[in-house]
Amino acid sequence: MKKNGCRALQCTTPVIKCLLLMKMTVLLICAFSLTAMAHNGFAQEKVTLKLANATLRTAFKTIERQTYFRFVYNEEILPADQKININVQSEPVQSVMKKLLDNTALTFRLVGNDLIVISTLQKMTAEEKIPMDFEVSGRVLDTRNNPILNVTVQEKGTSNGTSTKEGGAFSLKVSSDRAVLVVSSVGYVQAEVPVNGRSTIDIVLQENIADLNQVVVVGYGTQKKSDVTGSVASVPKSRLSDLPVTNILHAMEGAVAGVGITQNSAVPGRTATVQIRGINSIEANNSPLIVVDGLPLSQDASTNDINPNDIESVQILKDASAVAIYGVRGSNGVILITTKRGLSGKPVIRFNSYAGIEKLGHVLEPSSPEAYVQKWADYKKQVNNTDTTILGNLYERNNYYAGIEPVDWLDLTTQTGLMMDHNLSVSGGTKDVKYYISGEYMKNKGVVRGYQYQRASVRSNLDINVTDYLTVGTSLFYANNNFDGGRANFFFGAKMSPYGTVYRPNGDYEIFPMFPEQLYTNPLLGLTNDRIDRSQNFNGNGYAELKLGRALKGLKFRLNAGYSLIPVRRGEYVGRAGNNNTGAASSFYSESKNWIIENILTYTKDFGVHHIDFTGLYSAQQKEYYALAENATGFFNDVLGFYNLGAGSTVSAGSIFNSDRGNFTGSYRDVKTNLSQMGRINYSYDSRYLLTLTARRDGSSVFGANTNKYGVFPSVAVAWNMHSEQFMQSVAFIDNLKLRASYGKTGNEAIAINGTITTASTVRYPFNGASWVGVLSNYLGNKDLHWETTRGMNFGLDFSILKNRISGSIDFYRTQTEDLILKRNIPNVSGYTSILDNLGKTKNTGIEIALSAQNFRSGDFRWETNINFSAYRNKIVELYGDGKDDINNRWFIGHPVRVIYDYKMVGVWQEGEDPTGWDDAAKPGYLKFADISGADGKPDGKIDANDMVIQGSQLPDWTGGITNTFHYKNFHLNIFIQTVQGVLRNNTDLFYADEAYRLNLPKEIGYWTPENKSQTRPSLDPNARAAARGYGYPSNASFTRIKDVTLSYTMPQSVLEKIKLGGLTVYVSGRNLYTFTDWIGWDPEFDYSFRGSGDWTNNYPLNRTMVFGANITLR
Repeated sequence: MKKNGCRALQCTTPVIKCLLLMKMTVLLICAFSLTAMAHNGFAQEKVTLKLANATLRTAFKTIERQTYFRFVYNEEILPADQKININVQSEPVQSVMKKLLDNTALTFRLVGNDLIVISTLQKMTAEEKIPMDFEVSGRVLDTRNNPILNVTVQEKGTSNGTSTKEGGAFSLKVSSDRAVLVVSSVGYVQAEVPVNGRSTIDIVLQENIADLNQVVVVGYGTQKKSDVTGSVASVPKSRLSDLPVTNILHAMEGAVAGVGITQNSAVPGRTATVQIRGINSIEANNSPLIVVDGLPLSQDASTNDINPNDIESVQILKDASAVAIYGVRGSNGVILITTKRGLSGKPVIRFNSYAGIEKLGHVLEPSSPEAYVQKWADYKKQVNNTDTTILGNLYERNNYYAGIEPVDWLDLTTQTGLMMDHNLSVSGGTKDVKYYISGEYMKNKGVVRGYQYQRASVRSNLDINVTDYLTVGTSLFYANNNFDGGRANFFFGAKMSPYGTVYRPNGDYEIFPMFPEQLYTNPLLGLTNDRIDRSQNFNGNGYAELKLGRALKGLKFRLNAGYSLIPVRRGEYVGRAGNNNTGAASSFYSESKNWIIENILTYTKDFGVHHIDFTGLYSAQQKEYYALAENATGFFNDVLGFYNLGAGSTVSAGSIFNSDRGNFTGSYRDVKTNLSQMGRINYSYDSRYLLTLTARRDGSSVFGANTNKYGVFPSVAVAWNMHSEQFMQSVAFIDNLKLRASYGKTGNEAIAINGTITTASTVRYPFNGASWVGVLSNYLGNKDLHWETTRGMNFGLDFSILKNRISGSIDFYRTQTEDLILKRNIPNVSGYTSILDNLGKTKNTGIEIALSAQNFRSGDFRWETNINFSAYRNKIVELYGDGKDDINNRWFIGHPVRVIYDYKMVGVWQEGEDPTGWDDAAKPGYLKFADISGADGKPDGKIDANDMVIQGSQLPDWTGGITNTFHYKNFHLNIFIQTVQGVLRNNTDLFYADEAYRLNLPKEIGYWTPENKSQTRPSLDPNARAAARGYGYPSNASFTRIKDVTLSYTMPQSVLEKIKLGGLTVYVSGRNLYTFTDWIGWDPEFDYSFRGSGDWTNNYPLNRTMVFGANITLR
C-alpha cells in the first residue's frame, strides 16, 4: 500500500435593515432582561391524566411525555398487581404525584430541576438519618468544553442529589469522601464518578446516541428519539468542534452512515459534494436539501456561509417518511442544521481560536533533471529523430550548458499554507429572554501560491417570551466570503522543465520558460492578474409562536418568515505581464433574493395511553436571480483594469453560466415560486406502537402549461418499541429494541427555470447589403414535463444492550425513481436534435449500520468507539423506453449510473511480439488491448469499439468510518479513520500525453522503453498515444485515510480558579494525516484535469493540516 472602476455594490438598503435588526436585538435583550421572574416548575408545571386500570409505569411515561421531568426508580418496587384510575385536568405535577402514590408504600423526591426519584418510605426515612459530612463541588461539561445546565448529580444508592446551575456548576453534600456520584442528563451517557476524597471535581459527559429521551430535530418540530419512526441520524457532536475545517460538510465526511461526502478539490473555500443514499436522478441535481434553523438554505447560498462554531446539532433525514414533509425539496434527503441559542443564566462569553499550517497531503514528485534529459534522448530514439541536441528547446539548452541550478517548479508554485479561525460568542438570558451573539474571522492561505479564502461572519439568535402564550424570536446572520487574488497554475508547476527560465533579466516572470516552446507558460503568471471574487449573504429569519390554553391546550400556531440577499461580485484583469499584450478584463455581478413564509399549526393531545400530535403547514416561497457580465479588451495600459471597462477598445457582453440555467450572455434574470401544504399525524399507544402519516402537496412554477404544476407526496411509517413489552422485561441485557418500517413517495423538480419553454437566440446575418440581427430557434421546450418521482421503503432496527454499553441501528432500504427527465433524440427535420422528456427509471438498494460502544471504563480512563458502515447498489432500470443502452453517455440498463466503459488493457506490445491478427497497426510500446468481441459477439482479430466493456463503477461498493475516543482524567484523544472501497476512476495522471516531449513526467509513472519493457506505460512516440484509443487508465481509487486526530486537555477547576477563567480547553488537531491506497497520483478523491479540460487551471490536491487551538470561557 502507498501513501499517499467597477460598479458599486447595490445593497445599501439591506445592509441598513440588517444593522437596524441587530440594534433592535441588543435593545430587546436589555429591556426584557429587567423583567425576569422566578419559576417554580415543579409546583406550576401542569399535566392532564385520564387513565383507567393502568400501571404506575404508564402514568410516569405519560407525565414524561407532557413535561420535561424524568423518572428514576427500580422496577421491582412498583406494585405489579396494583392498577390506578385517575382523571385530572391541568393539575400541577406535584399534586398529581401525590394522588398517584396515595395508598402505596412509595414516595417521591425532586432531585435537581427535572428528576423525580421514586423510592420506598422506609428507604427515604433511613436516608434522612444519614449525616452528610462531606461537600463536593465542581462543573459538568460536554466534550467540547461547554457547560451543561440542569444535569442531575446524585449520590449513588440514595435520593440525595442536585442539578447543575450556571456554568455547569454544582455543589452537593454527600455521606462520605468515598461516595460515588451518578451524573446524568438527557442526551448524554450516564457517568459514575468516585469522589475519592476530592472536594472539587470536573466531570465530562459523552454524548449518548442511544438515549431514548434525547430530543432530535425531525423537521417542523422535534421528537423524543423513542418516538421517531423514520430513519434519522445525528452527526456526532465531536465532529462539530476542534477540527481545522472551513465548512461543516468537511467535518461530516465519512462520519454518518449513508451520507456520501466527497471533497474533490482542496481549493480554499471549496465546498463538497453530498449524496444521501446514492443517486436517484441521472441528470438532475442529487444534492440534499439543507435546512438551517427550520428554514431552507437558499439554493444560491453556500454552506460556507454557516460558521461551524455556531452549530449546535446536525440531523440527517434519510428515508421517505422522514423527508416527505419537505416534498419535492427533500427527494434526495434533508440535512437539518440547528444553530446555538441562548440559555437562562448570566452571560457566558466564549472565545475559540486555532491557528496552524497546511502542506500537500501527498506529492507526486516530478522526474529528476537527469531523468528529464534522458527522456529527450529516449523520445528522439523512439521517433527516429536525428537531432543531436541535449534538450529540445533553446532556453533549456542555454541553462543546461550554463550550469544553472535546475528549477524546482513545484517548490516555486507551492508554499506552506496557513489556517486560522477566531470566534467570539456571548450567550445567556433569563426565563423570558435568551440570546446568542457571535462573530468570526477565518483566514486560509492555500498551499498553492495565490489561493486564499477569508470569511467574516456575525450571528444573532434571540428568543423572547412576550407572554405566557406568545414567544417570538429571530435568527440573523451575515457572511462575507473573499477569494481574491491572482493564482499560480499548479498543473504547469508540476510539469514544467527543470531547465526552464523563471525570470527575465528585469525581474519579470519569463512568459515562456521553455522558449521557443509556447504551449506551456510560466505557472506563476497568474499571480500578476488583478482578480476579485467575493460573495455575501444577508439572512434574516424570524418566528412568532402562539400557545393556546384552556379548552385548546396543546394547540400552537407558529409563523416563520425568512429573507436572504446574496450578492456575488467577480472581476479579473490579465495584462502584459500575464501574457496578454492588449489586456483583457471581465466583470460579473449577480443577486439572489429569496423569501419564504411558513404557517405551522400543531396540536398535541394525550388521552389515557394514547398520544397524538398533528402538524399542518402552508408555505410560500420565491427566488429571484439576476446577473450581469461584461468583457473588454484592448487597453492602453494595465493601470485601470476591470475597474473601468470603458477604457478598453472593445466592450462586449460577458458569459453567464449556471449549471441549472444554461449559458447566457450580457444579462439574465429568472423567478421561481413554490407553494406547499403539508399535514403530519403522529400517534402512539403506550409509547409502544407508533404510527406516522404524512402528506405534502407541492406546487412549482417551473412546470409547463400542459401538466399539473402540483404534486402530492404521501408517506406512512410504523414502529414498535419491543423493549416496552411485558415479555421483554425478563431479557435483562436488552435495554432498547425498536423495529421501524416506512414507505413513501417524494418528488424532484429536476427542471431548470424556463426549462419547459421553447427559446430562441439572436443571430447576425447579411441582408440587402447590411448586417441584421434576427432570432434563431435553439431550444425546444416540453410543456408536458412533470416531476421525477421517487418511491422508497425502509426497514430499520434500533437497539441498545448491556446497560447501553453497545447501541446502534441497522437500516435496509430500496428506492425507485421514475419519470427521469432525459434528452430524447428527435428527427433533425424538426429543426432540433433533442427534447427533454420524462423517460427513465433508476433503483437503489442499500444497507446502513451505525454502532456505538463504551468499550472500557475504569476509574479515570474511558474508551468509546463509533462505527458506521454503508453499502448500496445503484441500477438503471430503464432509459428511453426502447430497452436500449446509451453508449455515448455511458448509461447501461442494469448497471450503475456512473460506470467505466473502456477497452481492457492486458499489457504493452514488446519487441519480438507479432500483433498480426490481433491489432495489426500496433508497434512495440503501444498499449495492448484484449480482443473481446466483434460485431457477431466473438473475437474478430481486431481492436475496435466492440471490444469496450464495463469495467466497474465510480460509485463505491461500501464506505465506513470508525472513531475511537480515549479519556484519561482531563485528557481526551479522538481518532477518526475513514474508508471508501470498491471505487474505479479514470486516472488522469496516467492518461495525459507527453505532448511530444514537452512535459516532465512524474517519476512514479514513467514510460516504456525497449530496455525496461514496461507492461503498464506506453512509449513516448506520439503515435503510441494516438493508438491508445482514448484509454482512460481506469484504476482502483479505494482508500483508507486517517482523517483526523485531536488531542485536547480540559483545565481542571482548581487551575481555573487561580487564572480567573470559567473554562479552558487546549488542543492540537491534525487532518488528512495519512492515506493508504494503491492509487498512483495526487489523491484518489482528487479531480485532476489535463490541460485545456475541466477546471484544469484550478487543479489543487489534498492538504495535510495541523493546528493548535484553545477554547476559553470567561467568568
